[in-house]
Amino acid sequence: MTEMAQQKLVSADSHVLLTGDWVKQRLRRDLQAVWDEAGRKSEAYAAEHLRGGQPNLELRDFVDPEASEDPGYSEPGARLAAMDRDGVQAEVLFPELGGAKVCHPALMGDAWKEVFQGYNQALADFASYNPDRLLCAYQLPLMDVDFACREVERLARDHKARCVQITPFPADMGLPDFHDPVYEPLWRTIEETGLTIMNHLEPKTELWSIFRRDPTPQKGIFTALPWAPLAEAICFWILTGTLEKHPNLRVVFVEPGLGWIPWFFEFLLDPRMHEHYEFPGVNRPPSETFRAQCGATFMYEPKGLKAFYDYFGADCLYWSTDFPHPATCWPHSQQQVVSQLTEAGIPEHDRKKIVCDNALRTFAL
Repeated sequence: MTEMAQQKLVSADSHVLLTGDWVKQRLRRDLQAVWDEAGRKSEAYAAEHLRGGQPNLELRDFVDPEASEDPGYSEPGARLAAMDRDGVQAEVLFPELGGAKVCHPALMGDAWKEVFQGYNQALADFASYNPDRLLCAYQLPLMDVDFACREVERLARDHKARCVQITPFPADMGLPDFHDPVYEPLWRTIEETGLTIMNHLEPKTELWSIFRRDPTPQKGIFTALPWAPLAEAICFWILTGTLEKHPNLRVVFVEPGLGWIPWFFEFLLDPRMHEHYEFPGVNRPPSETFRAQCGATFMYEPKGLKAFYDYFGADCLYWSTDFPHPATCWPHSQQQVVSQLTEAGIPEHDRKKIVCDNALRTFAL
């Protein structure tokens, strides 16, 4: 094998299936019933209001058949074995079961905070099998900033958290956008603890109207579009001056797709700084802020990778396996990084940054 194929690989976006039972084992008995009831309410709402009575998508449409059958999808010891098969040193893990959407006062009443902490504990227990290799993207609620601040401090202190996941679309939950002063204590706390914010791809609420109209069997139109609204999240972070106001805040956009991002900045965002648009608090070109404080993950996208690299450089690129979703390169990651980075024309001196060093630095490994 080549030298490139034998170096350390760190995936900035992989997935783990936390079962309901795994979560409930971290909850008091009375709260286990609260968790179950909230799950039923959440599914009933999704069935009626989001899917409009249409059947839910099958999980098999969102996973690789071989990878999803591997016990490493839901068992931490087996996960380490699966990573060893793939030659991957460490992974940032995103749970398939989104606790931040279920642990909500509208679904759980006053119990939601304690259940939320139990959910994050379930993540921490998974990572505890080897915290230097299994890194959890702990979830944060935005509807209670004081609680979110305490949770950041707790996770950093007790579990050596390196990153937290928040929704890229707070307005979808009836909450203010990122620039609102209500979030200032949270951004300061995240800066002080040195954690990185992860904005993972997720369907925006308005996208579900497309689900209801999509006539294709696996909802292929709907599933092709969630990347596009991430442009909104990028704009609210950068064009409101929020990131410039918090220079130690770092945001990584997860599964955004790379190819459109250079075009978006070169032709839409950067030129507006020289036109008649005014952006209070924004003192440098948006692409400069992105290079300094943002990043993007990718799976297999050699043409988009080349375009992104040519415009932004190597320092804000994060390779990922996306295990066990359909785009995953598991268990052939060692071969894939060689072929993809060669096809994209990435120079040798920057390859190690992209597949390893950027993640090691950002997540303090």
